[in-house]
Amino acid sequence: MDTLTYKTISANKATVDKQWVLVDAEGETLGRFASKVAKILRGKYKPSFTPHVDCGDNVVVINAEKINLTGNKWATKTYVRHTGYPGGQRFQTASEALAKNPISIVERSVKGMLPKNRLGAAIFRNLKVYEGTKHGQEAQKPTVINLNDLK
Repeated sequence: MDTLTYKTISANKATVDKQWVLVDAEGETLGRFASKVAKILRGKYKPSFTPHVDCGDNVVVINAEKINLTGNKWATKTYVRHTGYPGGQRFQTASEALAKNPISIVERSVKGMLPKNRLGAAIFRNLKVYEGTKHGQEAQKPTVINLNDLK
């Protein structure tokens, strides 16, 4: 085949092949785990990756309450939010956030690694995070993958 006749193929919404993937967060370090999940959501592990298209897989994360943080981050890492009122800035440590809602820790870290635009919001909707091993996506038959096998 002549090398001058190669065509660059760009994926679009109709040609994307989306799969359902199950990932276990037990014993994983939060940042490393979130970056790999974000890459799967974005579709960067696929040869048909296109930056301006939602071509990633749907990811189901289980055991969100068993995520790890290294060092002294359980006490020193703070999550900041604002109520919208004057003086309404609220702080929460990582251990307090884990006790209140462990799903939000994983969701916040993954969301921070996605694009900050409409495409990032659409990609984030493909993430489902659950406490424990029970999840609501049995009908989709997600394939279990080990994040340590990915680079």
